[in-house]
Amino acid sequence: MAPGHAAERSWTIGAARRLWTLYEPVHALTYFAPAALAAAGHLGDSFWARYVAQRAAPLGPVPTAVVVAAFGGFAPDRIADALAGVEPDVTPTTALEVRLRGIDAAFGDLDERPDGAVVAEAADLAWEAAQACEDAGRVLGAANRALPRPATPHLALWQATTTLREHRGDGHLAALAVHGVSPVASHVLKVAAGESPARDLRLGRRIPDAAWSGEVARLAGRGLVTGPDDGPALTTDGVALHAAVEEATDRAAAGPWDALGPERTERLATLLEPIAAAARSEVPAVNPIGFPR
Repeated sequence: MAPGHAAERSWTIGAARRLWTLYEPVHALTYFAPAALAAAGHLGDSFWARYVAQRAAPLGPVPTAVVVAAFGGFAPDRIADALAGVEPDVTPTTALEVRLRGIDAAFGDLDERPDGAVVAEAADLAWEAAQACEDAGRVLGAANRALPRPATPHLALWQATTTLREHRGDGHLAALAVHGVSPVASHVLKVAAGESPARDLRLGRRIPDAAWSGEVARLAGRGLVTGPDDGPALTTDGVALHAAVEEATDRAAAGPWDALGPERTERLATLLEPIAAAARSEVPAVNPIGFPR
């Protein structure tokens, strides 16, 4: 690879990491904002039923196994039970409409409401970046990219950030697979890296105690983690593995920013900063996503 091309690629990889920290909080409103949660209340009998109904909705009516595969790190029975708790009259189309209504309400409730002109410009740039996402091997990213653009700028912005985040998530699952990291192991490494609390991940993903303890022991045997089940820490080799997976994830997510170019990517980052700051106020400081507050 020519030196100039290497430098350019390094820039896009850095942009992928930086932009993730800005668009992820915007997307996360659908999981944490009280108004979004209230809007989805009639979709199912639990938070997880409503979560799965909305997040899987772009896929259409697919078998449970497809949702399990697309989501990655959830126990199959967590997804199966969640889908069983979705109200019988809820269709993917219904869930898509509900999640947009929830986001509309969540934006209206933000303490620091972003300037309309800023949101509109950010929506245009984010939508262009999202449309540049590569679909191959990215099921959730592709399904979200195929959805029509909402007419309202803040909804278009949210849908674009959702496409970008699911595209990145699909690439992250591929990076984990390439590095031989199983779903449970990925959560152990996340906890050991200090990104998320063990209890939240284990309960949310419904990881059995035996599976968690067994994975901690296996990773410890490989010299990747040390410490107790509820508080493992990365060793030097563990840090290296974690960094390699994150770098591969950033590489796989760099395409949209390469397409947008450095100047307009920087402009989008500037526009997103106040929007992301407002969105972060709705997200707990300690969260299972693991993005910095």
